[in-house]
Amino acid sequence: MTEFQAYFQVGYKHIIAIDALDHLLFVAVLSILYSWKNWKTLLILITAFTIGHSITLALSALNILVFPTKTVEMLIPLTIILTAVYNFFDNPNATNTFKIRYVIALVFGFVHGFAFSNLLKSMFALSNENIILKLFAFNVGIEFGQITALLIYLSISSILIKILGDKNKHHLTLVFSAIVIILSGQMFLGRI
Repeated sequence: MTEFQAYFQVGYKHIIAIDALDHLLFVAVLSILYSWKNWKTLLILITAFTIGHSITLALSALNILVFPTKTVEMLIPLTIILTAVYNFFDNPNATNTFKIRYVIALVFGFVHGFAFSNLLKSMFALSNENIILKLFAFNVGIEFGQITALLIYLSISSILIKILGDKNKHHLTLVFSAIVIILSGQMFLGRI
């Protein structure tokens, strides 16, 4: 296995894991308004999230920008809660919905990047060579992990909409967002 493949796999597994629930919930609650026909929009949103966390991941992993781990761990559930709360007030047909969600994905991606950096810092302690390649491979792995999660989410969402009917999509969004708020609130309280 090449070094690129190894770090790609670490990034991918970091997303597709039970202990990555916070990141998976953020991706899901950010994407809940969309369906298969909006796959390009979703890919852009997920990539904005990746861009955000890639920047802070690189800055933090290289010790250029350091943020207290405990604070980051508390902020992550708050990003999820705020995004879920926004779903209650967002109008999917409004012209600025995508722009606002793009900014949310990018800005909150900055916060999530600090969490990813803790894993990479421990790995860099073992070998400080090829840091740029490692960062790139890790980020590509994370992006593919998020896309995998998104494909699973869209499949489940499509089945639910087919069962409940398209007219109930808004209700499904609100119920899912409420559940995410409760789960993220528990995460937040557990991290205080």
